[in-house]
Amino acid sequence: MTNVFDVLEKLEKQSSLEKSRQVDVPSDERMLAITKETGELLNMLIRLKNAKNMLEVGMSVGYSTIWCAEAISENGGKIITIEQNPKKIKRAKENFQNANVTNTISIQEGLAMQVLREFSLQEEYKEYFDFVLIDADKENVIEYFDMILPMVSIGGVIITDNMMYPEKYREDMKKYASHIQANHNVRTITSPIGNGEEITVKLR
Repeated sequence: MTNVFDVLEKLEKQSSLEKSRQVDVPSDERMLAITKETGELLNMLIRLKNAKNMLEVGMSVGYSTIWCAEAISENGGKIITIEQNPKKIKRAKENFQNANVTNTISIQEGLAMQVLREFSLQEEYKEYFDFVLIDADKENVIEYFDMILPMVSIGGVIITDNMMYPEKYREDMKKYASHIQANHNVRTITSPIGNGEEITVKLR
């Protein structure tokens, strides 16, 4: 059986080939993955938090999801992940199978905004998630945060990727950071790990 870290390593190689333009991949099929350092951070935080219910907004081909699943499965936890691109979902399913983490992950296919809106109307998701990763389109990141916060338990953690890189998102992410810092119900810091990670804890 393929080891989970073998699958991660294979995906890391593919990601670095794409980033360095050594392979030509259609824009809608690019991995756009988190960095290995961010994967390690997520894995560590899930263990420290002993997280059980995770939400991921933006799965892509499942690289970040596998990093999280490796840790959360040991807690008997589950991940709900949202992705709209059918090609990426197909690749992610194969990666999950190879990494033997399929049972830990539930994929919600569709637009993040629509799926989150549906979740926000369901009582069962109120203060349900104790760990969240936001790594979807940056234009809507403030709206995603505002929709997700009521679904996060007290003491729950929200990680947001791409706070510093790529530079084209920097203005959007600055607005996002200011928006969260103005919210008295959370405590937040920006970490320079990977492409820049916002680490936010819900206080009340």
